[in-house]
Formats: sequence, structure tokens, C-alpha cells
Amino acid sequence: MTVVLKKPQKSARKPKGDGHLRRGEILEAAEKIFIAEGYSGATIRKIADAVGVSSTALYMHFRDKDQILMEISNDAIERLLALNTQIAAQPVDPVARVRLMLEAYMTFALDNPNTYQLVFCSTGEHISQDKISDLLTLGDRCFEKFSEPVHHIAAQGRLRSGSAVEAAEVLWAGCHGLVSLLITKPSRGWSSSEGLMKVMLDGLLHGLVTD
Repeated sequence: MTVVLKKPQKSARKPKGDGHLRRGEILEAAEKIFIAEGYSGATIRKIADAVGVSSTALYMHFRDKDQILMEISNDAIERLLALNTQIAAQPVDPVARVRLMLEAYMTFALDNPNTYQLVFCSTGEHISQDKISDLLTLGDRCFEKFSEPVHHIAAQGRLRSGSAVEAAEVLWAGCHGLVSLLITKPSRGWSSSEGLMKVMLDGLLHGLVTD
């Protein structure tokens, strides 16, 4: 379930002798505040207060909130790329490979709802183009790895409709829509996430791929 904060809670200030501050602690606090306050409403001061350190101490780890958001985004996409790369190496039918990748994608989203909202449900328009270019390139690599088995399916003449690129985009969009609703509308009373994921993949793959 997504954590929503009306106001970040101020943690007890860490003792000066504690010198070591894990970057992960800052990133976790920042995720929650970015979602609760919006990117413009989140400040270094609020993030530092939530972690329990001074703004000066936080600046020793991150130069600004752009860098914090970029690190969260890079880490998320690198983890998904690693999952896709691992699955791509398995000696299975391309349809099974696509299914495994989409299952891994949706499971990642539901296991990391704050990260998913921040990275995949925001426009990123507040980050300058020069800073975001490397992130976009990494995202393209992740999508290309996912698209490879879809291209294999198309090469086998098994696509019912559209091109390989269109099919890959629709598969991704369908799964993104499902997990986005589960994360952002948790009070709706959904059926089990496992059951919904199975129905989604059964429907998408049956509709797009011939036996």
C-alpha cells in the first residue's frame, strides 16, 4: 500500500558522533516526501528532518533533490534491467519469456509502490533534459531487452495484430495500468493481485499471440 504523508514526521536528530549516514535512508525518506508533497513541495530541509539529520549533513551525500530523484530512478530501472537480462538468458519459449518479464515487472511495482509511483507515474518534466538524458537511455535499454522476445514472436509469424514494437508497448501499457490502479486506488476492494496479474497476462498474450 502506498504511504501517504500529510506532513513528514521529524525524526530524532542523530548524534554528531554518528557520522555515518546510509544513503538508502535518505532515499527512502525522499520517496515518501516526493509522493506526499510533490516534487516542488519537497525540500532538502523536509527530507533531512524526516531522516533526523541537518540539511548540511544531507548535502554531504546529495548536492540537490534532483540528484536524489535521479538516483532513485536509476536504481529502479537498473533493477528491472537486471531482472529482464536474467530472464532473457533462460532457455524458454519467447512467449514464456515475455510472461516472466511482465510478471517480474508487476511484482516489482507492487513490492515497491512508492518507487514505482515516483519513477513510472510522474512526467519527470521538472528535471532538465541534460540531466535526464542518461536515465532515458537506460529506460530505452530496459524496454529493448523486454522487446527482444516479442520480436522473436513476430519473426515466428505468431502475432495476431500489429508490429512487434506495438505489441511490446501494449503489453507494457496493460500491465502498467493494472499495477498503477492497485497502487493508487487501494481502497477500491480489488480481487487478489496474483489473480488479477494472471488474468491480465492470460488476456493480453492470448489476444496477441497465436498458439
